[in-house]
Amino acid sequence: MSRAAYRVADVRAAESALMATLPAGALMQRAAYALARRCADLLTDATGGVYGRRVVALCGPGDNGADAMYAAALLAGRGAQVRIVPVDRDRLHVNALAAARRAGATVVDALPVAIDLVMEGVVGIGGQPPLRDAAATVIAALENRDGAGRPIVVAVDVPAGVDVDTGAVPGLALRADVTVTFGCLKPALAVGPAAPLAGQVDLVDIGLGPWLRVDPAFRVPDLADVAAWFPRPGATSDKYSRGVVGLAVGSTAYPGAAVLSTAGALAGPAGLVRYAGAAGESVHAAYPEVILSAKAGEAGRVQAWVCGSGLGTDDWGQNELKSVLNAPVPACLDADAITMLVDGSMAPLLRTRDAPTVLTPHDREFARLAGSDPGADRVAAALQLAAWVKATVLLKGDRTIVANSAGYAWVNPTGSPALATAGSGDVLAGLIGSLLAAGLGADRAAIMGAYLHGLAGRAAERDGQATASTIAVALRDITGELAEQGTISQRLA
Repeated sequence: MSRAAYRVADVRAAESALMATLPAGALMQRAAYALARRCADLLTDATGGVYGRRVVALCGPGDNGADAMYAAALLAGRGAQVRIVPVDRDRLHVNALAAARRAGATVVDALPVAIDLVMEGVVGIGGQPPLRDAAATVIAALENRDGAGRPIVVAVDVPAGVDVDTGAVPGLALRADVTVTFGCLKPALAVGPAAPLAGQVDLVDIGLGPWLRVDPAFRVPDLADVAAWFPRPGATSDKYSRGVVGLAVGSTAYPGAAVLSTAGALAGPAGLVRYAGAAGESVHAAYPEVILSAKAGEAGRVQAWVCGSGLGTDDWGQNELKSVLNAPVPACLDADAITMLVDGSMAPLLRTRDAPTVLTPHDREFARLAGSDPGADRVAAALQLAAWVKATVLLKGDRTIVANSAGYAWVNPTGSPALATAGSGDVLAGLIGSLLAAGLGADRAAIMGAYLHGLAGRAAERDGQATASTIAVALRDITGELAEQGTISQRLA
């Protein structure tokens, strides 16, 4: 199920509470054992074993430097050739260094030429970027080794150089293959430019869970969440009970937006799609099952609206958006609909809606709405905008953020650069509208939409060039399998 990411102060408080119940050093030993075991597995997979392998521990003066040295001792005990490269030799954890030396590890001043695996314990969760001189020197030396052959790189808890609470990367940072993190996720492992630097994230249970007694910074959904939430038709379902979604999108200038939004809506669980607008001929040619009308006010009954993609911002577009905002059903607002909210003239309609609303801005649209770009702390920025507009905000990005006006946030883990293509957002908006029409709440519809859309982008990229059209096709395969089997096969996930 979903995993929670906690801020540094909350992790520190939980660690202190847990350590008060344990013998001195027990928590560090738990972490070191898990770290050593993961490194041993990586060495075995890559080289066939641990014995004789060349392991380097980059160690700073903090607790994660000590974790790395205790793990180094365990690996040395299994026959690895272990070298410890200190960032600040005079401030290393005394007991951890002694344990590593007793096991056969040696301390050196620089990276050896030949290395099979590096454990990076330079800066832990208490460090603030950018990296200082000594830490920056050792990380730069590792990052510039490509000519000498890059070893397996394992970050201890978090990669050095990232802002742990926000995921920002203001300077040089480690690029890890695997991050072994302890107790809970930290924000930098799941959001912002720091997230891809973490590589594969292995979360180790060290008993911290019961002591994390505050709300997390955000949650990260997984396939089990999506599978449990996805609406599936029953034996007595019909096209109306499955949900009817209305699309007020597209125009004579941008008929493709209407076609792509329709593709997204048809990939979702709704039983009927109604299109309202000037691109009806294009929509009907692609999807004859869609019911057409000239404008939103004439579309008939729907359970949710999608509005904005390719609609235009002229008087026609303004009137269509007003019709959608006045409708007593959930709505997903994208693209031109967001642009038309910027001047504030429709703010009362938006803020006083009783029905759920999802806004799906990219960074530039966010900046126009909020008055500034999201900045380093994207989660906080999305939460602030959600509170202001009294709606669910889906802030697009490599790690898309979903935030609601009650102060809760989620970060989607399935993002892909393949989604940065024209029309991809139109498909996403249509899918979210279909999920809303099928009865999901705004938060779950946005979370699920981002998750499935991300999987579709990956699948389209694997199968060839990812375009909005191929993403829509992949999306239909994914949702079809999810509806039929309750899960998604490895082929599509």
